[in-house]
Amino acid sequence: MRVHIGGDHAAWDLKNALVAALTADGHDVVDHGPHEFDAQDDYPRFCVPAAEAVAAEEGSLGVVLGGSGNGEQIAANKVVGVRAALAYDTDTAALAREHNNANVVAVGARKHTEAEAIGLVRTFLATGYSGQERHTRRIELLAVYETTGTLPA
Repeated sequence: MRVHIGGDHAAWDLKNALVAALTADGHDVVDHGPHEFDAQDDYPRFCVPAAEAVAAEEGSLGVVLGGSGNGEQIAANKVVGVRAALAYDTDTAALAREHNNANVVAVGARKHTEAEAIGLVRTFLATGYSGQERHTRRIELLAVYETTGTLPA
């Protein structure tokens, strides 16, 4: 699977560990940066391109990383067609895919050990969308709102 990944300085080590782990797992990982450590970098410069790539490439998934994962999730969700979810345990990682068909996962590097974070991402990538009608209906409502600015009746 193609996996687009981006982060910031707070997640520098985790991003590099994830690139190595996911590549070893057989994924085609595209690293959107940062490509060098800069304690003053800005996460939107790396998370938005990762999210844009996911939105442009059907079937790919994304990972955005930062200290908490919150800002990175917000940045990714600004991209039309992206459904980014913050995963803080394996249940939220799996439910993001099963119920929300999330295509980007956000993880906080300062909130998890490297092993825990890699486990969250692996759970996210390995979990499929349930396809249940109620979840599809909700996702479609959000997609209409995203493109029209109006929530359907």
